[in-house]
Amino acid sequence: MRPDGWHLTEDVDDFLARAGDFLRSRPGRHIMQLTWAERVRKRGADAFGPGAPQFGVLERGGEALATFYRLPPRGFGLSPLTPEQADSLAARLAALGESVPGVSADADTATAFAEAWQRHTGATPRPRDIRLRLYRLETLTPPEPMPAGRARVLGEQDLDQVMFWCGEFAAAVGEDVSLDAGTWADTRFADKRYTLWETPDGTPVSVAGMNPLIGGQIQVDIVYTPAELRGHGYAAAVTAEVSRAALASGARDVVLFADLSNPTSNALYQRLGYRGLADWAGYDFLPGTPENSR
Repeated sequence: MRPDGWHLTEDVDDFLARAGDFLRSRPGRHIMQLTWAERVRKRGADAFGPGAPQFGVLERGGEALATFYRLPPRGFGLSPLTPEQADSLAARLAALGESVPGVSADADTATAFAEAWQRHTGATPRPRDIRLRLYRLETLTPPEPMPAGRARVLGEQDLDQVMFWCGEFAAAVGEDVSLDAGTWADTRFADKRYTLWETPDGTPVSVAGMNPLIGGQIQVDIVYTPAELRGHGYAAAVTAEVSRAALASGARDVVLFADLSNPTSNALYQRLGYRGLADWAGYDFLPGTPENSR
């Protein structure tokens, strides 16, 4: 019998052997754990730069109850945790002298861990500006009427166009990433399939991507229309097309994130049949002194 408590490992296969069934039992809530574990498994730990990816599983009686992943220097994500579970993880990582620059998770979990991390390390949690809502597709309802034009799936021969659109998206959301032929394979954008919406004359006006099928689930990511082309229904059309393709490829669940500060995109996804699953939040930690040493 495995001992109860948090099991930490840098072996992604060990992590998935312990927690895979648990993660797949609620794939929507565990979208980030499933996605990043699969990326590490496929690309290898060395593909993520200095500092090995780390995973953790909270086990009791041989059963997985919660998980985390850590991708240095900044990525640290949690499955849903109770305040007690968050405190036990913070205590374990603090005792090991681990560095946690920030956290991202469902809003309740992120807040619980931020408070626990402050108690155990003295770090001051600073909420991130961006708050997201995770949506899950119930019944796809394509827009009526669709805008004039057609959807076109991009292939390997379209890499320059893919990199251009992803670069535009990254700049629009403030994502600091270098996209060129040399860096592309190591970015989070490389493992997606992209679809453009083109006007009747072949002009591309909107793009949507979708991640590979993982645990019976596909995440739609990214969706982007240049500001000057918005308001014509292009984003709705390309999102509907990618959602349809995800279902056709065998996904039981289709999910996506939307920025809560953008009411237009949230309303669009709801019209297409997406329903809120969880609100997402993040904190950055500023160094401090733990309460128990004051």
